[in-house]
Amino acid sequence: MTDDAAPEILRYAAFATRPEGGNPAGVVLDATGLTDERMLAVAAEVGYSETAFLTAGPAEGAYRVRYFSPLAEVPFCGHATVGAAVALAEHVGPGRYVFVTAAGDVPVGVERGADGLLRATLTSVEPKVEEVPAADVAEALALLGWSAADLDPALPPRVAYAGARHLVLPVATRERLARLDYDFDGLAAHMRARDLTTLQLAWREAPEVFHVRDPFPVGGVVEDPATGAAAAAFGAYLRELGAVTAPAVLTLHQGEDLGRPGVLRVELRAEDTRVRVSGTAVAIR
Repeated sequence: MTDDAAPEILRYAAFATRPEGGNPAGVVLDATGLTDERMLAVAAEVGYSETAFLTAGPAEGAYRVRYFSPLAEVPFCGHATVGAAVALAEHVGPGRYVFVTAAGDVPVGVERGADGLLRATLTSVEPKVEEVPAADVAEALALLGWSAADLDPALPPRVAYAGARHLVLPVATRERLARLDYDFDGLAAHMRARDLTTLQLAWREAPEVFHVRDPFPVGGVVEDPATGAAAAAFGAYLRELGAVTAPAVLTLHQGEDLGRPGVLRVELRAEDTRVRVSGTAVAIR
């Protein structure tokens, strides 16, 4: 493909069972020959929080994958990985792939469930969890219009990484999570200065059930409806704090407040610190 040729752009709703749910992602299965500028332009034209661009990888079943928001390239995107893997499965059949990303190699398996839907499971790169300076937390809360009293005292703020960096801020009530109206430009500047991809805002409904929201102003999007990279980072965060004990399977509900409900399954294994995130994806026609 030459750079001036129009690539075939597929659209998938990830972590959803219907096109109106979950998080929409663009997918270009053959991005051969596309420049960085062209990929960014395509992502801006698509207008979703991310579009995945695939080219042939170093081995059979391996694909080089790059992810672009409408504003910039990001190192890794979970929902676009799920969408791209399901798109691949629809074209070449379910199986196991390796996505070679800027964050590292990400194994992805796709299988068809009893409901007939294709489900993708990605295995994150090695995660990391860091403490956050109190001043950074205070600034982020001010930009959100929140206070320290809104936070869950049992789950302290941290920065978690599983391919991209996310500031994790668990809140004490579902009502606080539902009210999200923040300083877009101010939060974007705060996040860029600290290399944050999203804020992972979370409320714990049950020991292994959470509701989450992800502001994404650095990508030019007010909120990401379902965020696989943040889900992987969140699983690592909970294990690091001892808030859950592996093996464990977590259910994350996201997108309800946007009218695009989605479900993310997060698996923690006792023998492996990497995090597995699963979800269905369906084509948006």
